[in-house]
Formats: sequence, structure tokens, C-alpha cells
Amino acid sequence: MRIRLLLLVILLLSLAPIVPSAAVAADRYALVIGNAKYPDAEAPLKEPINDARDVADELKRDGFSVDVGENLTGDAMRRALDKLYGKIKPGSVALIFFSGFGVQSGRQSYMIPIDAQIWTEPDVRRDGFSLETVLGEINSRGAGVKIALIDASRRNPFERRFRSFSAGLAPVIAPNGTLVMYSAALSSVISDNGGDHSLFVQELLKEIRVPDLMAEETLNRTRVGVTRASRSEQVPWISSSLAEDFSFIPGSGGGGGRPPPPMAALPPPPPPPAQPQLPRYDPPPPKPVEVSVPPVDNKPADSGSGTGVTLADDPTIKTLTAKLSDNPDDASALYRRGQVYASKGAYSLAIRDFDDSLRLNPKDVEAFNNRCWARTVIGDLQAALKDCNEALRLRPNFVDALDSRGLVNLKSGQTKNAIADFDAALKINPRLTSSLYGRGLAKQRNGSISEGELDISNAKAMDPNIAKEFASYGVR
Repeated sequence: MRIRLLLLVILLLSLAPIVPSAAVAADRYALVIGNAKYPDAEAPLKEPINDARDVADELKRDGFSVDVGENLTGDAMRRALDKLYGKIKPGSVALIFFSGFGVQSGRQSYMIPIDAQIWTEPDVRRDGFSLETVLGEINSRGAGVKIALIDASRRNPFERRFRSFSAGLAPVIAPNGTLVMYSAALSSVISDNGGDHSLFVQELLKEIRVPDLMAEETLNRTRVGVTRASRSEQVPWISSSLAEDFSFIPGSGGGGGRPPPPMAALPPPPPPPAQPQLPRYDPPPPKPVEVSVPPVDNKPADSGSGTGVTLADDPTIKTLTAKLSDNPDDASALYRRGQVYASKGAYSLAIRDFDDSLRLNPKDVEAFNNRCWARTVIGDLQAALKDCNEALRLRPNFVDALDSRGLVNLKSGQTKNAIADFDAALKINPRLTSSLYGRGLAKQRNGSISEGELDISNAKAMDPNIAKEFASYGVR
């Protein structure tokens, strides 16, 4: 009997190592969020929901306790994060995956819920969720390993034209024991590939499933895979301060997996072009009457003229120019270079690039609006009006084009039409400072002095630099 009992104990001990430990799953927690249906966007994003579901399934197989959220509002994201915080125990692993829109503000990256109302920098901090804050809270709960996988480097409807907003995501100042990966380089944006899954998540899942890899190596291989597959158009960003070994597949070690490919050195990612903030998309307001604009000889000098050498040395322009040398019909590069030229005051060069971009894509509403704006600044008002009207024909409630056309009418002396345009823009976005200030000027010129002063005062309270901005457009 003793012999049998001893054999039974030996048998149980020999089997114990191959039984998955409950602690492995209990100590791994993940929150996976896919936000696709943003009312401010023209159409739902195709990738985030499918990507979130696939990532969640893989993490469950890897022993994570996973909560999945789809199309979360601000309140729902807050509850989901609080639930994650409440699960964390000292020494546990906490992972967050977010796919949707992200915005950087004040050198921090914010994950944006679907019901965010963002028109100014303070709105980003009010409605968004700071990645640094989330990681800091996870760390304060005692998590030993903190991982953030963020697929939010998308051109989004919250960042406007040539204003002070920066595109893409910012570097993270994260606590020790943190591994962070963005789907694209810092301050750069990428477009969804039109499929049901993102290239980033496809490569990420492929590498997570490779046994015998530490997490840093998994993400480095993902970076290489995305970079190669996109021909260096998309280069993910990684930051690590892990102080201990961690593998996505629990218990990995010793053979069984395919060997990793050689990690070829990658070229540094190109500097990102400036991106515009795109418009909020709401039901169309009453459309102001379109009028023809009489010629006005008030063209300011193109502030970009005479600075060709300086502009040619700009790293972003150099990168885009090199791309255009390889492919002169790259409409995206033309559009982006036009944006950079316009942001630097080189309006004639910007208009030339927008001309070429529209030749390749005659329905590019953003290019029509940006060319309208640039032509307005230099005083080519007849052509500017045509561009704004075409932008509004293509997208009837395009707030940026209403704002731009308001400036056209203001500069041409058509104050009643300027007021109508600015009114329409402000019905969509009551905090659009440029429309508020422009309407104030138009009201004053139309004889409503006190009403104009009120608009101007409110606009200056929201943006102390608004008068200087309008002066740069030749409007005082």
C-alpha cells in the first residue's frame, strides 16, 4: 500500500508542471478597446472592431483575463479602465490595447472615446484619456509588467488644417516596467488600408504566436514586419523600460518555435508632415447664398516667396520632395507637401501642390478647402470662392469650408454673406474661434458695432492670438 501511495505521489508530481497554473491566468489582465463609430468621422473605421476581437482572442489563449469594449463612450471607457484598475494585484501583468482615434496634446497622447467633443486643446484633455495617466494608475496599483499597444495614429476629424495641433502620437513618459508600442512613428499618421484588419495587428498577432520570444523581441519583430510590408511607409514606435523577462506565451522556453529572422537595421522613419484638423460632421445647416466676388486688389505678398532655400532645407519637405521625385503622381505626398508649405506661409507653392493633387484626385474636398484658404490669404478671391463652393458641394456641411468661405466674403467686402457663412459654421461648432472672430469683424463692418465687439471679445478670450492670426491673413 505504501509503495502504491508513493508511486501515486510521484506520478502526481510528474504531471504537475504540465498543468496550467491558475495563477498564470489570474495574474494577467487585459483591457481591449476597439472604437470605430465616431459621429465626427465621415464613415465608421473598418479595422478597430475586428482587430480588437482578434487581439482579445489571442490574449485569452495566452492566459489573460480579458475585458473587451467596442465603440465606447467617455463614461464607458472610464468604467472599463476602473474595472481594470480594480483587478490589478501587486506583481501582476496589465495590458491595454486601443484601436481608434488618438490625439496628442501638451506632449501627451490621448485615446479618444466615440462621443468626444473636441475643438480646442482643453477639449482633448477633458474628453480624452491620457495614456501616461492610465499607465501611471496601473503602476500605482502594483502591476509588475505594464504593456500598452496603441493603434491610433490615424488622420482624425479632430485636428484642424494649419492650426497649432500636432498629428499623430507623442512619446510616453512611462513608469519602470513598461512596454509601449504605437502602430506608427511619433507624430506621424497612417491611413487604414481599406481592409478588415490593420497591417499592425496582423503582424503583431503573427509574432505573439511565436513561442520562445520575450515580449520586447515580439514587438521588435512586429516593427520589422510592418516596416517591410509597408515598404517603410509605416514604422511602428516602441519604448521599453521592462526590468524583468516577460513572454506573451506563458511558460515559453527551450525550442519548439521557428527561429526569428535576422533583425535588419531599419532606416530612421521620415519626419512627419503637418496634418490638418478635420471637420466635425453634423446634419447640414442652412446653406448661405453663394455670391460672386468682385476683384479686390489687396493681395499680401506670399510670405513663402523668396524663402525657397530655407524651405528646401526643411526635413519634411525634403522627404516629400524625394518621394515625389520617385513618383510625381503621388497625390498624398503632393497634398501633404502643400499643407507644409501653407503652414510655413509659402502659399504660392502650396497652391501649386494642391493644383497637382486635385488633378490626380478631383474630388479631394480637403485639397479644395485648403487651396481656397491659401488663395484667400494671398487675395485671389474669385478663384478661392470657386474652391470653397466646390468643397461645400462635395460636402455640404463641411465646417472648415464654411469658415474659409466666410473669410473670402469678409475680405471681399461681402459682409452679409460672411456673417451667413460664419453663422452656419458656428451652428456646427459653437467654439470655432476663427468663425466667431470673423463674424465679429463682419458685424462691425455691417454696422452692428456692439454685437461685433461681443463676438470679438469672446473669440479673444478663447484664443488670445486670434487677432494676430487674422492679421497674417491680411484682415485687421
